[in-house]
Amino acid sequence: MRTWLRSCIVAWFALLGVLGFVPAHAFSNPAVDWVSAAELPIEARQTLALIKVGGPFPYTRDGITFGNYEKRLPMQPRGYYTEYTVKTPGRKDRGPRRIVAGERQDYYYTDDHYQTFRRIRE
Repeated sequence: MRTWLRSCIVAWFALLGVLGFVPAHAFSNPAVDWVSAAELPIEARQTLALIKVGGPFPYTRDGITFGNYEKRLPMQPRGYYTEYTVKTPGRKDRGPRRIVAGERQDYYYTDDHYQTFRRIRE
């Protein structure tokens, strides 16, 4: 009986979320470790500085919307996050490193192409 009741409650809140009555972050707010800006590779610190002044950015895809499809960052409305390439020495392509920026100046670093993130503490 309890399992059935729990399933009904979860389904009810999911329906409310779909209808917009419950914010998406109420369902998922993943824990993200922290990293100080000083601990980041020099290329990441350079990218962070460019983000803060609005560019110019060396890669054409810098500044595009980051969808957070894997839900590894706190849930926010679509368009909240943008992504920027962090140059990876020895790579001719964009490599795996990125900084994802939130609208409220929250910044996240990944060095494994979105598998893990650390929030940047300045």
